[in-house]
Amino acid sequence: MKTVNFAGKKIIPSKIICIGRNYVDHIAELGNEVPDEMVVFLKPNSAISTQLQSFHHEPLHYEAELCFLYQKHKSQKDKIQEEKYQQGKFTAVAIGLDLTKRNLQAKLKAKGLPWERAKGFNGAAVFSDFIHIDGIDTSLCLELSIDGEIIQAGGVKLMMYKPETILEQLSSFMTLEDGDVVMTGTPKGVGQIAAGSEFLGKVIGHGETLISASWLAN
Repeated sequence: MKTVNFAGKKIIPSKIICIGRNYVDHIAELGNEVPDEMVVFLKPNSAISTQLQSFHHEPLHYEAELCFLYQKHKSQKDKIQEEKYQQGKFTAVAIGLDLTKRNLQAKLKAKGLPWERAKGFNGAAVFSDFIHIDGIDTSLCLELSIDGEIIQAGGVKLMMYKPETILEQLSSFMTLEDGDVVMTGTPKGVGQIAAGSEFLGKVIGHGETLISASWLAN
């Protein structure tokens, strides 16, 4: 089973839950319609990778996202909060790259078919280490630079569905397991990955970098 890193430990997510079309500007850049309700799709554990690939049967596109680690409550105080969300809370954040086969996705969408072939392939989810957070506010955001140029920037303030709402809605119909990862959507600026390009991703809170990671696309 694939793992993510948090506080010096290897965590095994049973699944990755992805929120689609959560930033209005990104919806517009892809020519999609604003959804009437939250868009949810899944990536399997096998999609997790530490390598950023530029090609998997076709050229790949990047989408940088704020990603949250879900963990169950332990204390009595947390148990009271747990009743609200049924199980637990978001305890850590990372920046992640949702890799997409854009051409295949477009063909599947045109036929009204699921996206998993375009979103759930091996290597389709790349994460920085996760870092503990005590809470989530509108200052939390991401920044993605490619070859030294900032390409994507955005965060909680711009989300249509904030993390608290995402957790509440997911918990209403799905069992979230300890260690699951939730990817919360991408701001505008997505594009094709060029082999040899250098990616630098950051999670920023109150103007300070909380965690960062770099990847060289192969």
